[in-house]
Amino acid sequence: MDWLQRTNGFWQIKDLSVANVKPFLDESVFKAVIDNAPLISIDLVVRNASGEVLLGQRLNRPAKGFWFVPGGRILKNESLSAAFRRLTLNELGVEMDIVTARYLGLYEHFYADCVFTKDSSAEKISTHYVVNGFEVILPDENVSLPNIQHDTYKWFTESELLNSEKVHDHSKWYFDKDKGFL
Repeated sequence: MDWLQRTNGFWQIKDLSVANVKPFLDESVFKAVIDNAPLISIDLVVRNASGEVLLGQRLNRPAKGFWFVPGGRILKNESLSAAFRRLTLNELGVEMDIVTARYLGLYEHFYADCVFTKDSSAEKISTHYVVNGFEVILPDENVSLPNIQHDTYKWFTESELLNSEKVHDHSKWYFDKDKGFL
C-alpha cells in the first residue's frame, strides 16, 4: 500500500504525477461531467465463505436509501487494476488484486437524479454509469467497513436480495444473466 495515502477518509494514489491520474474533481466541474457524460465505474459483488452477498444501505444519491453493492468511479488515467485495488480498500477495508476477481460483465445504470440533487431542488441532473461488474470473495468477514457511502451493511442470500424491494434493481442485475453485456 505504499502507493496510496489516506485523505479525507478515502485512499488515494500518493503521487498522481507518476501515474498521471487526475484527482477527484471539484463540485462544479463534477456536476458538469455528470450532466454531460457517462461515469465509468466498478461494482463489487462481494461474497463471504457461505456465498452470501454484502450490501450497504446508501447514504447519498443516486439510489439513496437502497441496499446496494459496494463500488465506485474510475479516475481519469487510472488503470482498471489500480482502480480495483483503491476501491476494494475504500469500500471493503482490504486491498484486493483484480486477478482474484471474476468479471461479471459490463452494465449500464441510469438514474433520474445525481449526488448533487437536493430534495428541495428544482434542478434535475440525471446520472449515467457504465459499470464493470466483478465478483470477489471476502477473505475475512471481520473487516472494518467504511461509513462514507453506506451507513449499514448486511449479508444477504441471493434469494433475499432478489426478493427485497429495498435492494436496488441495479444490484439485482448482477444475478440476472439477461442483464448486462459480455
